[in-house]
Parts: sequence; structure tokens; C-alpha cells
Amino acid sequence: MIQLDGKTALVTGASGGLGREIAKALAAAGAHVLLHGRNADRLAGLEREIATAGGSARIVIADLREADAAASLLAACESVDILVNAAGDRDRRPLAELDRDAVRKLVDINLVAPFDLARGLAASMPAGARIINVTSIAGQIARAGDAAYTMTKGGLDALTRALAAELGSRQITVNAVAPGFFATHANAAMVANPAVAEHLARRTALGRWGRPEEIVGAVLFFASPASSYVTGQVLAVDGGYLAHF
Repeated sequence: MIQLDGKTALVTGASGGLGREIAKALAAAGAHVLLHGRNADRLAGLEREIATAGGSARIVIADLREADAAASLLAACESVDILVNAAGDRDRRPLAELDRDAVRKLVDINLVAPFDLARGLAASMPAGARIINVTSIAGQIARAGDAAYTMTKGGLDALTRALAAELGSRQITVNAVAPGFFATHANAAMVANPAVAEHLARRTALGRWGRPEEIVGAVLFFASPASSYVTGQVLAVDGGYLAHF
């Protein structure tokens, strides 16, 4: 139902669980997708999968943990109509075990990299372009043992609003999706834990883990003309976790 023919989309973290599904969905909607990541082999498999389904994609390699990575990534990109900042990392440790270096690593990839990419691309983005940040419900609520990640995702929520205000006069919209508990490969240990499943059965309105492909509807909405008058918003895709107690 959503057509993105003629658009070019850059998806960071495209080799990850949610980033992979987002890249596939954008390609299926007609966009040429730039697949960013650090693992060339995993991205090559995704590129082949997209091509087999009739889509168009190209791999761009960069390590967003490095200081000059955003610049090198931007240099490898053609004109971009849709930027999806899906790359991210997590460090689940108690506050006393976190040091400044650990916090800086998360800030660099979860917050500074989206800022650098948005800033670098904005000047050449056309009117009607889209920036979509993949944040987390951890940007709005917190739990013990996750302070650094929660801090960066809260910052990404705020950056979404700031960019929306900054770029709105050029008709560039900036929004975010905030995933809840998704059954990705990175969460495999938690998915296998019956206690987590029991927690989600009680705590979410839908009573279950999210499937990775269930993130794409919100992203496609924000990427398409259907959201032309929506900007600065953070949409939770969490099975009702934030709304349910």
C-alpha cells in the first residue's frame, strides 16, 4: 500500500534484527536501499535476499563507533531521501560497573552517530525527505542495570524533536519508532527465558514478544507521504507495554 519508487534509503545497522527487516520492507516498497553495517558477509546475504525478491540494494561498510565513520559513510552514499538510524548497542551493567569509556561508546553509536548522519545529509536532502530514528521504550522508562543505554535513548528521543524543529522549514520530517521487547537474535537469551515470557504475558497488553517484522509498519508510515504532516513524534511499537500496568 506504500510506494517508495524512486527513493533512496540509508538504513544503518541493516545487518541487525530490526534493521534487517526495515531494509527489506523499504526495498519491497520500491526504495533503493543502502545497507550499512560492519559485517560484510551478513550484509551480502541480505543484499542477495533483496535482489531475489526484485528489490534494489547496495552495501556500505562503516564502523559508527569510530570518530570519522559518519564522514566516510556519507562519502559512500548517493543522494538520500530516507535516513533510518537503526544502528545501536547496549551495555547492561549496574551503575557501579560502568565507567566513562563504556558510557562514551554507547553515546557515540546510539546518539552521536545519528546526529552526525542527520547533520551531514540534511543539506542535500530534498523537501519531503524523511529521517527516522530507532530509539526504545527505554527512552521513556527505566530499569536498574541499564543506565547508559537508557540515557542515550532518552537523548535520541530529544534529538528527534530538535531535528524536527530545525529541519521543518525545509519540509523534512523527523520522527522515531520506540521498540519494546522484540524477539531478535540479540535478545535470544531473554527469549529463551521463561521468566521473561511470563513478565511480558503480564506486563504487555498483547501479552507476548514482538516479532521483528512487526516494526516495519511504523517505519513505512514515517517514510511515506502518509505521514507528511507528522514530525517530532516518538511512536512506541511495544505491544502496549507503556500503556499497560
